[in-house]
Amino acid sequence: MDDLIKSVTEKAGINPDQAKSAVNAVIEFVKAKMPMIGDQLKGMLDGGGAGGGGAGPLGGLADKLGGLMGK
Repeated sequence: MDDLIKSVTEKAGINPDQAKSAVNAVIEFVKAKMPMIGDQLKGMLDGGGAGGGGAGPLGGLADKLGGLMGK
């Protein structure tokens, strides 16, 4: 999750605390709308769980999210 927070900090021009709040808000939004995917996303961003290291159903999600952020 630190990589995503760093990316949001740089791309949005905000401080790390603001970026962390923004990332957490998006995760909570996804969890509310799609609980199963939201939990997997949170686990992946925390460095484990589904999708970590390219494995599982969300393996390419990090790359896709990076692409959405212009990375």
